[in-house]
Amino acid sequence: MSYLSSAQKLRVAINGAGAMLTDEQALTVPIIFPAWHGDSISYAVGDRVMYGEVLYKCLQAHTSQTAWNPADAPSLWTKVLIPTPSEIPEWEQPSSTNPYAKGDKVRHNGKIWISTVDNNIWEPGAVGTEALWSAIS
Repeated sequence: MSYLSSAQKLRVAINGAGAMLTDEQALTVPIIFPAWHGDSISYAVGDRVMYGEVLYKCLQAHTSQTAWNPADAPSLWTKVLIPTPSEIPEWEQPSSTNPYAKGDKVRHNGKIWISTVDNNIWEPGAVGTEALWSAIS
């Protein structure tokens, strides 16, 4: 068996294993996900790719085009924001396609916040969001 054939089989196995990971698990091993390519690659809903050192998930099946990169095509791609349990990231404004889940923790304006609801797209500490986020420090 050639090295190329072995590498291709390994890539198929890695892709299969990566597809079974949750977003949280995927963020612990982003190196296993392929880089995004704009060269007429077919992407399926749920496919994950690396682009600019950020992990993205496909929202709509499509064939890639150069202008449809994950950072510039929010209808096709969403950044995976779910933090790893040991890290509390800075709050980042999510879109409706990648909201924070109940229990997600973020840092914002000098405090640590925990989301009290699923599908949370609101800024922690903003007026009217008292029921959506709870300051824990």
